[in-house]
Amino acid sequence: MIEDVGGIPPELDPQSQAQAIKHNLRRLERRDWALWGAAFVVIFALTGTVAALSVSVLTDPSEPFFQFHISQAVRGLTGLVLIFTTYTAFQEFRLKRVRTELARQITITAEHHARAEAYLRLAMLDPLTGLHNRRFGEERLAAEMSRARRHSTALTVLLLDLNDFKRVNDTHGHQAGDHVLKQFAHRLNKSIRGADLAVRLGGDEFMVVLPDCTPSQVQRVIARLRPCALEWSGMQFLVHFAAGWTDFQGSETLEDLIARADAALYLDKKDTKVAPAPQPSAR
Repeated sequence: MIEDVGGIPPELDPQSQAQAIKHNLRRLERRDWALWGAAFVVIFALTGTVAALSVSVLTDPSEPFFQFHISQAVRGLTGLVLIFTTYTAFQEFRLKRVRTELARQITITAEHHARAEAYLRLAMLDPLTGLHNRRFGEERLAAEMSRARRHSTALTVLLLDLNDFKRVNDTHGHQAGDHVLKQFAHRLNKSIRGADLAVRLGGDEFMVVLPDCTPSQVQRVIARLRPCALEWSGMQFLVHFAAGWTDFQGSETLEDLIARADAALYLDKKDTKVAPAPQPSAR
């Protein structure tokens, strides 16, 4: 007899839900085979009974005893066929219902998985720029520091700060400021390698984690960002930024490493010229 497949508790994590669905699918497959096995047994039994009766009739077809019992046997076989057909139809109906329930559970699990991925993206990414956020960036930096310490490889941290960004917001509105941040983040992401990580720390501050990169190679990243000309509503923004970077010394903490990079950024920011006011784009 086929039993209903148990539901999957929604509080389970996606991996446990997937395992539960696989378990239910295996149970459903076993029950399906059991139903087919029962069908074959009944078919063979009916075939054997009909064959036995046929042999009896052929042995002595004129015997009234055989005529009577053949009539009863045919009725009995007909009844058995009807009962088995009804049983099979009922079990097929239950199988269909179980499959429908499993399909529903798979859909719910997929929705939960998609929702979990969305929450994970929200926890990892900055919603405005699409770069990784500060929390994820610091966790990744800590992991890269451990790797550099174990394998004695180079690791550089680059900090970037947009100059005079407040004036863009005050003069042209926050939509223009958001546009500048998104476009600069896009340029930054295209300027680094696949193994690097670009992070928005907050406001107009950015961090880049550069594994296997020495401080002397950072200038290549900065060179790809300059000049950085962006457009907004017919105006051209020539974005200037300050940059500060330092290499991992091997024994320092994450806070010490970022503090040294921030000190280098502060020195560069004092020497960087203020960005000129946005000008109409040349057409």
